[in-house]
Amino acid sequence: MEKFYGTGKRKEAIAKVWLEPGAGGFTVNGKKAGEYFRRETLEQSVKQPLVVTNTLSSYDVHASVVGGGLAGQSGAVRLGISRALLQCDPNHRLPLKRAGFLTRDARIVERKKYGRPGARKRFQFSKR
Repeated sequence: MEKFYGTGKRKEAIAKVWLEPGAGGFTVNGKKAGEYFRRETLEQSVKQPLVVTNTLSSYDVHASVVGGGLAGQSGAVRLGISRALLQCDPNHRLPLKRAGFLTRDARIVERKKYGRPGARKRFQFSKR
């Protein structure tokens, strides 16, 4: 049996994803996807690349994720799955590209500036 690998990143999260032919099992850091992500929307977003390519019950997914929060981790796993699907079958490129799953979301948190409480927030102004 052949395994396919893909790396995904989003915000501060980094995901290593392996796809292998199977019945549709899904584990993230040793737990089932629904148990790990705890929100239905996050679990659905992670499975979207498999749904778009009609391979939901064709592969077992094993993901290892570090860093960030649950939303960033789900985005990282989604990108990793998409990249691994391209290794499985290059014909999946068009539907994945149209759905926007092959684009790395480059938005990151803006740094805090000196003299301010946050990146853009100001301290309260007092006229008198």
